[in-house]
Amino acid sequence: MLSVNTNSGAMVALEYLNQTQAQLATTQNAISTGLKVSSAKDDGATYAIAQNMRGDVAGYAAVTDSLNRGTSAVDVAMSGGQSISDLLVEMKQKALAASDTSLDTNSRAALNQDFIALRDQITTIVKNAVFNGFNLIDGTTTKITALASADGSRRITVSAQTMSLGGSIVTVAAAGSVSTQAAASTMVTTIETSLTNVDAALAKLSSGAKKFSIQATFTQQLSDTLSTGIGNLVDANMAQESALLTSLQTKQQLGVQALSIANQAPSTILSLFR
Repeated sequence: MLSVNTNSGAMVALEYLNQTQAQLATTQNAISTGLKVSSAKDDGATYAIAQNMRGDVAGYAAVTDSLNRGTSAVDVAMSGGQSISDLLVEMKQKALAASDTSLDTNSRAALNQDFIALRDQITTIVKNAVFNGFNLIDGTTTKITALASADGSRRITVSAQTMSLGGSIVTVAAAGSVSTQAAASTMVTTIETSLTNVDAALAKLSSGAKKFSIQATFTQQLSDTLSTGIGNLVDANMAQESALLTSLQTKQQLGVQALSIANQAPSTILSLFR
């Protein structure tokens, strides 16, 4: 039936053209964002899963930062401990030289001055071995703790190792000297004990640093795996989207032409009245 009031062909053409336009808008969004699911409107379930995974990735970024801070604090403590160990070696040399009974007074006094300078340097190193407010070798803290999970429920702890003078590790007294032969002889034994203790403390700090390092590596791998999983869920296949864009643009042009042809149908009715 020919009618000027109802154009069924135009309605059908317009319906398909609108569908093509909607598909074209979706494809253009995927190309511009690089995501096939960029909002909850695209796919609510997939978007929710991806958002939860993004939250985990953000949590693991915080875990990595915490582990890196812990590692740095332990590294600073180990650096200080190694310097103290080196100083103890030099102090042992001075003490052993001062224990020689054949030394004259002036030589012993010179050795004692060198010994005291080295001894006081230990205190300076201990006070300066600070990172981010943590000093693991001066006795101001007993441990350092870092995050080990994205929800904060698990943590890794490394114990501090106090290396101040006169402590349980560095047993050399804060006022220790080699001013006499007897004091020097006793000091040699004290320093040897301190060296053994410092080396053991460094081994414990090294073990703690390794725990941080292993966990940081695992956390990074886990974060990368989650990021890959998010990409699999929401990333657009750009080759596929490119091909689809070309197809939809062609359909759009054809749809416009079909609508134009359908809109010309009522004008043919005029020929019936000529």
